[in-house]
Amino acid sequence: MSVEDVLRTTLVTAADVRAAAARIAPYVRRTPLLRLAGERLWVKPENRQPTRSFKVRGAVNAVVRLARQGVRHVIAQSSGNHAQAIAYAAAEQGLRATVVLPDTAPELKVSAARRLGAEVVIVPPALREEACLALADRFGATVIGSDAFDVIAGHGSAGAEIVPDLPDAGSVLVPVCNGGLLAGIAVAVKAADPAIRVIGVEPELAADGAASFRSGTRTAWPVELTYRTRADGLRAPVLGALAWEHIHRYVDDMVTVTEDAIDAAARLLQRELGERAEPSGAVATAAYLAHRAHLPPGPVVAVLSGGNVATGTPPAVLPGGDVATGAQPLMRPEVVEQG
Repeated sequence: MSVEDVLRTTLVTAADVRAAAARIAPYVRRTPLLRLAGERLWVKPENRQPTRSFKVRGAVNAVVRLARQGVRHVIAQSSGNHAQAIAYAAAEQGLRATVVLPDTAPELKVSAARRLGAEVVIVPPALREEACLALADRFGATVIGSDAFDVIAGHGSAGAEIVPDLPDAGSVLVPVCNGGLLAGIAVAVKAADPAIRVIGVEPELAADGAASFRSGTRTAWPVELTYRTRADGLRAPVLGALAWEHIHRYVDDMVTVTEDAIDAAARLLQRELGERAEPSGAVATAAYLAHRAHLPPGPVVAVLSGGNVATGTPPAVLPGGDVATGAQPLMRPEVVEQG
C-alpha cells in the first residue's frame, strides 16, 4: 500500500473533531463571529486565542494526547505561530518543548516561544524540516507536524463553531499555509452542511496550494518564491501530505490575494472591528474584499487566523514581514457577536 493510500484511510472525521473540541476546551477560547457593518462578512477572530493564533487548537489537542501516552519531549518546526502554540501546550502539560524557527521569523514570535518555555533553534528557512528531524533523533523527542492528524482535528474545532453560530453561511474563507487549518475546517463545515463552500486563501506570492488545487497534484514552490510575501505565517513551500488529502476531497476552491490587498484588509480589521491581524491573519478578509462579487450568495465567514503583530505604531511593513496595526480604531460601527 502506498503512502497516499494509507493517508486516504486515515482522514480526520467529524467525530475526531468533536473529540478534539472537548479535549481542548479547558485551554482555548471559543471565538465569536463579528459582523462587518454594511457587508455580508462575518469575521472569526482567532487572534483572541491564548497565543493570539488558531494554532493553539491543534497543538493542544496533539500535546494532550501525547502526554497521556507518556511522551515527555515534543519538537516542531514553524514560522512562528505553531511554535508558540506547541510551547504553550507543552507548558500546560508539563512537557519539554523544542521549536525550530527560520532566521526570518519576526522577533516577536521568537521571543514569545521562549517566554512560554520552549528551547528555540534558529536555522535558514530551507533547513527547518531537516533540522527538526535531526534534533528529534538526537533528543528522542516526538515531532508534531503542523498538519498531523491530531493537529488537523484540533483545528477543525474552529469550523465546528461556525455553522451553529451562522447556520445560513454561504461560504467560509480560510488562510492556507501547509493546509492544516483549511483541512480541519473543511471536515467540520462539510459534516455540518455540505452546501457551504469552503475556500482556501493564499498570497499571490506564495500560491503553491492554489497551484496544487488547480493541477490536482501537490505542488511545491521553492522558498525563494514563497518567502517574498510579507505574510510570514503562509510561506510554507508545499501543502502537508495529510492536509492535501483533506483539501483535495473537501475544499471547493482556492483563491489568491495581493500584498496590497492584505495590507488593506489588516487596516480595515483594525479600523472597523478593533481587531489586530498579522498579514497571514488578514488574507481571508482580503479575499472577501477582492472576490466578493464572485462568492456564493449568503453570509461569508473569514477566519482571522492570527494577530501576532507589534503594537503602538501605525500600519507599516516591519522587519521580518510583519505589519503593525496597533493604533486605536477611529470608529467602531456595529459589531455583532454570535456564540
